Order: sequence, then C-alpha cells, then structure tokens
Amino acid sequence: MRFDPEEIREAASRDFEAAWLEGRKYAAKRAINESYPRSRLCFGKPHPVFDTIQRLREAYMRLGFQEMMNPVIIDEGEVKKQFGKEALAVLDRCYYLAGLPRPDIGISDARVKQINSLFNREFSRAEIESLQETLHRYKKGEIDGDDLVYEIAASIGVTDMEVTKVLDTVLPELKNLTPEPSRSTLRSHMTSGWFLTLASLWDKRKFPIKLFSVDICFRREQREGEIRLRNYHSASCIYCNEEVSIDDGKEIATGLLSQFGFERIKFREDEKRSKYYMPGTQIEVFSHHSRIGWVEVATFGIYSPTALAQYDIPYPVLNLGLGVERLAMILNNADDVRALTFPQFFGSWELSDMELAGMVSLEHTPHTTTGNEIADAIVRVCEERGDERSPCEFLAYRGSLFDREIEVWVMEPEADTRLCGPAYLNEVVAYEGSIMAIPRTRRWTEVLESGIPTNIRFLDAFAALAAYEIENWVREGTDEAEHTVRVRIVRSGSDINIKIDDIAMRYITAHKNRIDIRGPVFITVVARMR
Repeated sequence: MRFDPEEIREAASRDFEAAWLEGRKYAAKRAINESYPRSRLCFGKPHPVFDTIQRLREAYMRLGFQEMMNPVIIDEGEVKKQFGKEALAVLDRCYYLAGLPRPDIGISDARVKQINSLFNREFSRAEIESLQETLHRYKKGEIDGDDLVYEIAASIGVTDMEVTKVLDTVLPELKNLTPEPSRSTLRSHMTSGWFLTLASLWDKRKFPIKLFSVDICFRREQREGEIRLRNYHSASCIYCNEEVSIDDGKEIATGLLSQFGFERIKFREDEKRSKYYMPGTQIEVFSHHSRIGWVEVATFGIYSPTALAQYDIPYPVLNLGLGVERLAMILNNADDVRALTFPQFFGSWELSDMELAGMVSLEHTPHTTTGNEIADAIVRVCEERGDERSPCEFLAYRGSLFDREIEVWVMEPEADTRLCGPAYLNEVVAYEGSIMAIPRTRRWTEVLESGIPTNIRFLDAFAALAAYEIENWVREGTDEAEHTVRVRIVRSGSDINIKIDDIAMRYITAHKNRIDIRGPVFITVVARMR
C-alpha cells in the first residue's frame, strides 16, 4: 500500500510512538486461503540419482576429463572381441534387441471383395494397385510403421479411422506379427562402448586422453532387489597415455571421491580378475565416509593388450567406473535402491508438517472487499470482547453492502455465559503428521513451538463463513429483516468452515495419525437491514 512520506514525517514529529504503531496498517493483508503456508515460495526437488549424476559430471570435469557419449546398442560380435573367453558370461546378462518383421502382403481377389464389402463400395483397379504399392513400399522399408495407416488411407481414399477395419479383418499379417531377434544387444558395461570410442579417437588426440561418460546400462538380472536393478547408471572414465600405471587409477579415484566427502581411500586387488583387464590391475576402491564408515564405491583396472589389440589400439588404457545408484544410496542414507530410484512405486509416502499445514484452508470466504471488512470486524470484536459476560451484544460493522445498508452484530443472548465459547481462539496446527486445533496454553507449548501453524483459528474460520453468508443474504435481495450465523460445538473441520485437502486426509489415514478439530466455540453473528 502506498503512503505519503510527508504525512508520516509530520505524524512522527507530533507523536513518534503513535506514528510507529500506526505504521502496521500499511502492511498488506492477504485473504486466509491465499496466505502462508497455503501460499509460499516453493522450488523443485531433484531426483537423487540425477542429482548424483550432475555432481559426478562436475567432479570429472574438475579433474580435466572431457564428457563423451558411448554407443548404447552393441553388436554381440563387439562383446566377443572385447571380453574374449568371458564373452558368454557377459552376453548372458545382456538384453538382445528384436524387431517386428515386415511381411510381404499380396492383395488377392478375395481380399478385394472383403475390402469392397467393408466399405460398401467398389474400389477401382487403380486404387487397389495403389494399396498394393503402399504395402510393397512398407515391406522395402520406404514407409515407417508410424506412417503406414496414413499411407493406406491415402492410397484407397478413406479416413485413418476406417483403415482399422482393413487391418483388423483383411490384413491379419500386420496384427499377428512376432518379434524376430537380432545380434544387437543393449550395453551392459560401459566398457563395451569405450573400446569403440577409443578405436575411433586414439590417433586423433594428444596424450593423455581423458574421457568420461555417465550413462545408463542394462543387465538381464533374474530379479530386482534392494541393491540391484535391471537398468542402472555407470559413471565411467578412461585414461589413455603412453604409460599408464595403477597409481594413475589411485589418483583419479582419490580426486573423484574426495569431492563427495570421502575422507580416506583404501585399495584392494579384486579377486574376480576380469580378462579384459591386465593381470593384477583390477582394483576395488574402498573409501571412508564421515557418516557410514568404510564402503566399496568403485573399481578400476588397466585394459588388457589382448582386448585393445582387437581394435588396433597400441597404448595402455586405464578404466575406472562406479555405480551411480550405489553412490546415491550412500549420499542419501538409503538402504533400498528401488525406493531410491523409483519412489513412486517402492518408496514410503511422506508429507512434511509444512506440506500438511498448506493443505488446510477455508471452505467459504467472502468475495468482496466489504465482505472481508465484515470478517475482520467480527474477529476484532471477538478478540476484544470475547470474555464479556452475557447477555451482551456488540456492533461489529455498519455500512453499505451491494447498495444496501446493514449492521452486523456479535451477540450472546443467553445469560450467565460469555460472548464467545472457550475454544473460539483454538489454533489449527500440523504436528508430527497430524492436524489438530489447540488452545494457546502451557499444556500445548511443545505442539505450538514444534508444529507448523496454519494461521487459522476457529474465530477466523467462523468470521469468514459469517461474512460469506451475509454477502449471499444481501445479494439475494431477501425481504428478511435479519440473518443469523451461529456455531456451537465443533466436532470436525466442516462444522467451522475448515477444509482439509483430500491428499492430506488420505496421508493422515494411511499413516494412522489423527485429525482433531473440535471444541466448544459458541459464537453468534446477526446481520440486520437498516
């Protein structure tokens, strides 16, 4: 809200304390449903695996490595060249690719009759020949499967939707195709791609050649479990130079892992002894993390000349790799890679108290500026006079609403009670997965201090409802002299104009937490025509 600086200066010179207190009227006040925590600055949350991938990319580049993309589809012949006698064991864990064959389909006289019958018309010889030519072009690969329906429709002059009749009844060959396997595999080790990349680059770059790739691999596991998936990400690098030693691997491993908070590194020769590494160079990398202690995080080795020679690569090459998901599990304190990678399927459903608080709002709110003024006036009277002994009544608002003059009163006609009931100032709070309405008393200090306030009290919710109903009453142009809005005992949020999002309701129920919104409120508001 804009203010007049000169007016403020003059007021401050007359009475600084009063001017300072008056300053709060310039602070904007949002409607409850548009206020914090229902409205707050939010930001996206990265997936832990892709977050780890990004950190690995940056870590490799800080070590001077250049990023590459290796082939994902590897011919089985390349696997045999690279892994030698171990190829069968590697291929056993590979997925082979298959594709649908393209059948040679002829249009016989019988099929022509079927097509004519389907469309209840006689197709010309030229149209039938055009259809036959389209099917022949599909067989030769000149038409993709994506375009086949459109091309058939165009060849005989019918709509795309009508072609489904032809495919379903006249051309069953296209509906009953069986995939045929190829000799191509999906990459199961990043090594499969590195040999191909190196074969193309080793004589085109100055030494040392330092390359890395963080990408997906596929393994035909018998089953997925807490530590194993059928598709995973490998963070792999190669270091090619005229001379390469195990010490190079140790330096790279230390430089990479130190960027993730690993303090100490240990190296141990791997007992598996893969044949594509030189004997005695396959090394497991263990590191000490400040939170979880010693853990295996990577493996490196120097490619065997017997494997490199298959690609005419005459220089030694060191390869280091680690599983991204394994590193992400360590960094995120996870014990199930499925839940970490696919939380939508395997992870537990978690909502923070802040999220729950943001899902509590008012069912009805006034729509006009005057309506909001009426609600604020009701709140003000109750805050100031809520403990007044009854019977009593207090004027909250007098003015115009929809060009009609009204008065709004807060009252309690019964004797020997108070203007407002004991729970009228109860506050709605999200606490440890539950939502409750509680008074600001010593008993509830822990909940009030540790929970997340929704900034909704019973009084605020009722005042908004009363203003909303008064708006509707005046808008309808009724001849009734007055309109009463009353709340007594609150047993649930709906009794007091409080709405809880269905997501929050399902979450609280699923986790066996509670929603406790109840209490004796006892407020009566009467609007009168003037």
